[in-house]
This record gives sequence, C-alpha cells and structure tokens, in this order.
Amino acid sequence: MLPDGYFDIVFAKSPRKGPVSSLIGLWNREYLCVVPEDGELFGVSFRLLAVDYLLGVKVAPLFNSEAVLSEGFGGITRTDLSDFVSFVEKIKRVLCDMAPKDPIDPRKLELFRTLYMSNGAVKVEDVAKKVNWSSRQINRYFRNRFGISLKSYCNILRYRASFDQLKEKRLFPEQVYADQSHFIRESKKYSGATPKELADNEGDRFVQLSTLRKK
Repeated sequence: MLPDGYFDIVFAKSPRKGPVSSLIGLWNREYLCVVPEDGELFGVSFRLLAVDYLLGVKVAPLFNSEAVLSEGFGGITRTDLSDFVSFVEKIKRVLCDMAPKDPIDPRKLELFRTLYMSNGAVKVEDVAKKVNWSSRQINRYFRNRFGISLKSYCNILRYRASFDQLKEKRLFPEQVYADQSHFIRESKKYSGATPKELADNEGDRFVQLSTLRKK
C-alpha cells in the first residue's frame, strides 16, 4: 500500500479466525500488506476530519504503524465479510450512526477543503491566511492529532495525486514538482519505486494503482 494521505480501518478474516479489525495511521513510506492464504481484507479509507468527528481518537501514535481495535468493532461479523455489497451497506449504517451531532469547526472544514482541492499544492502560510488560523496552531494540531506536520502532509497529498497519471502510464510530473528528477526522488521516497515501476505495477503489487479506475 502506498502513502495516500488517508487513514484506514481494515477488517480481516481467514478460515481460522476473524474478523480482526485494525486502525492504520498515516504513512510516509510503502506499507507491506499480507493477505493470509484463503483470507480476505475489507478496508475503509477516511479523510483526516473523521479522526476528530467520527472516531474521536488521535492517530499520531500510529504514524507508520497500526493498532488492533476492540473485538467486534462496529458490530462487523464474519457474515458481513462474506459479501462485499452487504459489508458496504453495513459499514455505511455504522458510520452514519457515528456521525457528529455537534457542528464541525469551520476553520478545519476550510483547511481540509483547501488541501484536498489543491492536492496539497499550497504553501502553509497561504493556507493559514485563508482559514484564519496561524501556521503554528495548524502544525500543532497536525502533529498532535496525526503525527505529521502540515507541510509533510501536503507532500503526501501531492504524491497521491500522481496515481491517476501513473495508472495511465504517464511518467512525467503533472503535479507541482520542479522537474523529472524531483518526481523520481519523491516517488522513491514514498514508495521505494520509480514512476516507471509504479506504472508497470507488475503482479498488481501496488494496491491503490491496481484498484484505481481508468478515466
């Protein structure tokens, strides 16, 4: 799995046990995900505001790591993991029940709207001015909640935005990279692979690239 700026809850089952649910934090490097023989994994990806307003937890301690959740998280059973469509309907109901009753901080809404719309191609100072929240406060919030600085998170989002082009075998940088060498360095930093290796995706090695739909 490649760093993509999301955190995930993964439900795993095998013929011998399951389901086991894990919360996976943010990553800034590739993550080896091993599926047991005859096993299955069902994952749900979340944007960062869900940390505050759905789960109410800090994922800072889970930077580049994961933690097993309590048994029976969300009421998901082995039966729910027997059919993908049924699982989707069940987890949608679970998440709707967890939806926040209180209004979301408008500064956070504008902050993340800006980050996701720009694919991270913004300066910290510009974001701070736009949301009326100081750079120091934003970085304290990011480090406290997610274990990473805002600038580092923007770099991951920018890298994630290249997945679509790599899926289409376009190897030259289309995001805000200085040049091809910069793009290759960033690719190796986050995935351990060059853009060409990612685009080839031999053996469906890279999960996000394997599951992206062609435009």
